[in-house]
Amino acid sequence: MTELAPCPICQSPYTYALESLLVCPECGHEWKLAEESASEEGFVVKDSNGNILQNGDTVITIKNLPVKGSSQTIKAGTKVKNIRLVDSDHNIDCKIDGFGAMALKSEFVKKA
Repeated sequence: MTELAPCPICQSPYTYALESLLVCPECGHEWKLAEESASEEGFVVKDSNGNILQNGDTVITIKNLPVKGSSQTIKAGTKVKNIRLVDSDHNIDCKIDGFGAMALKSEFVKKA
């Protein structure tokens, strides 16, 4: 029998599979098997539509974004290539043509 991962909330070793979910009988937490493998890799960054982003992806801005210290804005629909994910409040580092190096929040972009 394969050993299931412990509960991410209470670390209980008594987790069990229920259809496509893993369930903890001690705290009642339920999570998907896919989330288990993603959490093992490290932090997960999702775009505004819930798609998982990875280093090197291309994203598109979904709204006009003001640039701090500049009178210009990044227009909605701007394509940003070759992003790099970082573990901070602005979780995307990138270079935007005409602006240079930027840090963006993932909730304002969608995967291209």
